[in-house]
Amino acid sequence: MKLHTQSSMNHRRDEESTMSMSQNTPPSSPKTLKHPRSLPRSINYILKEQRLLFILVGILIGSTFFILQPSLSLLTPSSPIPKSYHGFDSVPGGIHHTSTVTTPYRGAGSVTGRVPVGIGRKRTRVVVTGGAGFVGSHLVDKLIKRGDDVIVIDNFFTGRKENVMHHFGNHRFELIRHDVVEPILLEVDQIYHLACPASPVHYKYNPVKTIKTNVMGTLNMLGLAKRIGAKFLLTSTSEVYGDPLEHPQKETYWGNVNPIGVRSCYDEGKRTAETLTMDYHRGADVEVRIARIFNTYGPRMCLDDGRVVSNFVAQAIRKQPMTVYGDGKQTRSFQYVSDLVDGLMALMDGDHIGPFNLGNPGEFTMLELAEVVKEVIDPSATIEFKANTADDPHKRKPDISKAKELLNWEPKIPLRDGLPLMVNDFRNRILNEDEGKGN
Repeated sequence: MKLHTQSSMNHRRDEESTMSMSQNTPPSSPKTLKHPRSLPRSINYILKEQRLLFILVGILIGSTFFILQPSLSLLTPSSPIPKSYHGFDSVPGGIHHTSTVTTPYRGAGSVTGRVPVGIGRKRTRVVVTGGAGFVGSHLVDKLIKRGDDVIVIDNFFTGRKENVMHHFGNHRFELIRHDVVEPILLEVDQIYHLACPASPVHYKYNPVKTIKTNVMGTLNMLGLAKRIGAKFLLTSTSEVYGDPLEHPQKETYWGNVNPIGVRSCYDEGKRTAETLTMDYHRGADVEVRIARIFNTYGPRMCLDDGRVVSNFVAQAIRKQPMTVYGDGKQTRSFQYVSDLVDGLMALMDGDHIGPFNLGNPGEFTMLELAEVVKEVIDPSATIEFKANTADDPHKRKPDISKAKELLNWEPKIPLRDGLPLMVNDFRNRILNEDEGKGN
């Protein structure tokens, strides 16, 4: 009973306090007022303890530093000034310098320091397939001399390491032993595709391999050019004209070729390579160039490759009879290798696709060539006649008017001036060869 009375009294007190509060509270609208503490927590955090002021001061200091920093650097000429900047480009097989830019100090008011790669002259990256061969090695010499980075690809079937070993210490040169019949991945700007045996002795040795090199090798290099956006130059041959019915031969002449002869692996292989090159240009927008090379001679030719100039020179030095096939009245035109290299580089750097004949229009019969060799080497040298080889062209002379007009190129070195340079090289190599045999 006592507990019940106490509970009733507590309940009455609660009701009285509630009523008194309601009498003292003014009537309110349905919408309740928001308390200032209901501001977003992120803004609340910034406004507290003057954090906003510190943020603004930090931004001001940082902006002032970046605005004044270049001016401060110009006021300190005693600080060391970078002399050069070496950029590097990574390619399979090694690291190569791609640019060296010299930046001398010019005093206040000039910008000094490291110059990014590409502001100076951009060094061209070039790959030369067959670059250890006769023509390829001379091309490599000229490219290196110009300041380009050069990668040589060669399987050394006819190429020799001795032809390029004088570049082994050069950081802008790289040699890769590789057969172009297999694909390869590189990053370059230009591709000179020379890889293929070019003398009858070598391309007849394995005719299937010769045509595979012409077709698969060209496909692989064109695929590489397409993938990386490189400019592609194909070194074709005057053999695409076969045994010509037109004389001299213009680039518009389609030729007279035996498709099933012993020389067809080379002749038709090069014709197919030209077709592939133009198809990649038309179908894949690859930038291409085509050169048709006529007979070329000079140092580093293979001693016994079956070509007439090297045959005559080597035989005369060895005191052997010079071999003339047939009656010796068939004609050829001979250009010195440096003239050819100039033509190839003019073609690559020019704006015209081609094809272009690159050769010397000076025409000699085989008997006339033998007489020139006798004058230069040994007046007592003799001539030996043998039966002519199959499909040997009777006449070969380039019309180079197109190259003269569009490339501003023509050969400069006549046969009688270039031949002694080749003879000195052959004489040294034959002498070393004889010493190696113990003769």
